Amino acid sequence: MGNAPGQDDGRCYAWQGLLQQWSDEWLDPVLHEQERAEPFPDEVRRARWLGAAGATSEELGALEQRLGTALPASYRQFLLTSDGWLNTTHDIERILPVKEVGWTRDLDPELASDWMEGYRHAGIQVGDEEYLRYGEPQDPTSLRPEYLPHTLKISHTPNALDVYLLNPCVVTADGEWEAWYLAHWLPGAVRYQSFWDLMNGEYRNFRGES
Repeated sequence: MGNAPGQDDGRCYAWQGLLQQWSDEWLDPVLHEQERAEPFPDEVRRARWLGAAGATSEELGALEQRLGTALPASYRQFLLTSDGWLNTTHDIERILPVKEVGWTRDLDPELASDWMEGYRHAGIQVGDEEYLRYGEPQDPTSLRPEYLPHTLKISHTPNALDVYLLNPCVVTADGEWEAWYLAHWLPGAVRYQSFWDLMNGEYRNFRGES
């Protein structure tokens, strides 16, 4: 069972340090040679921060009430640090602020139905031993598309299927939801045990480390 709204398991995630380093590298051509397709706004460059002010506890409480569930701690603490985010990589344009977050079935029903239909025709079924592999041994095709309508859509990239999703159907012992990077160029999704793990993986991708 998840935590009550507004609570987490007491673990602290070092978002401020990770996000500041990410911002510094995106905005420094010496540290990151590939510029964004469109230059970052001047105010972003002056602030040296690709995010926003953190959401308030009241705003997060309202989101949890709207969703009918408590958010996992790593994602909740991210939003308290920055209510949304610009590019993580060249493939993800922005992480959504609290007011735009919603269930995939409501925000993008075609995304869910298309993947479900494709897997249904292929007759693919994935057992727990294969599904619950993370990191290098994971096969992106080991997807359970029936989870897709129930995922939380937390990013948006216009004219692309690249998206971050949080999956409350698979929860760790400490209450973290499984996190997906679903992309048009992948035969499925790269899955992580938490949003924290996803973002650290994407930071390594941003740096060209994996």
